[in-house]
Amino acid sequence: MSSASPALRLSRAVVFATACGAVSAGGHALAGGGLVPFEGYLAGLLAVLATAYLIAGRERGPAAVLAATVGAQTVLHQLFERLAPAAGPDPAHAHPAPGMALAHLTVAALTAWWLLRGERALWLLIRLYATRPPLIRLLVTAPAGFPLPSWRPVTPDVPAYAGKTVSRAVSRRGPPAPGLFR
Repeated sequence: MSSASPALRLSRAVVFATACGAVSAGGHALAGGGLVPFEGYLAGLLAVLATAYLIAGRERGPAAVLAATVGAQTVLHQLFERLAPAAGPDPAHAHPAPGMALAHLTVAALTAWWLLRGERALWLLIRLYATRPPLIRLLVTAPAGFPLPSWRPVTPDVPAYAGKTVSRAVSRRGPPAPGLFR
């Protein structure tokens, strides 16, 4: 498919940035990194939004979505680590704790899976909108005197045993009637 319109690109980028930013800030605070100040969150959100807008020109596959979410989580982690007051005993740690890195990678994988499902659904809707439904289009655009095809259900020949009792079994819900099974 060709390049997406600016409105579609912006809406996809906003969804991507919001999902990555909100989940990352919440996970960062829950994993012990401290609350992220609003200015830091906004800066991270705008950075991810700008990058997502640049790559939102066409449909992306699983590898591209995963790479984008891992990159966004890495950038957001670095930004949040420098801006948020640390809750641990060593606020000036130079490298991320293994738990924090694992939390961000887990969030990146889950967010990528979630966003990929939305990405596929969106592009499926775009493709379906772009196709022409043949019969409906024919009915709407056909001139008044144009003969439309007749649609009749195909009925097979009636078998010889139609209407005769094939079995004594009664098929219905509920308990059996008294005296049915003797």
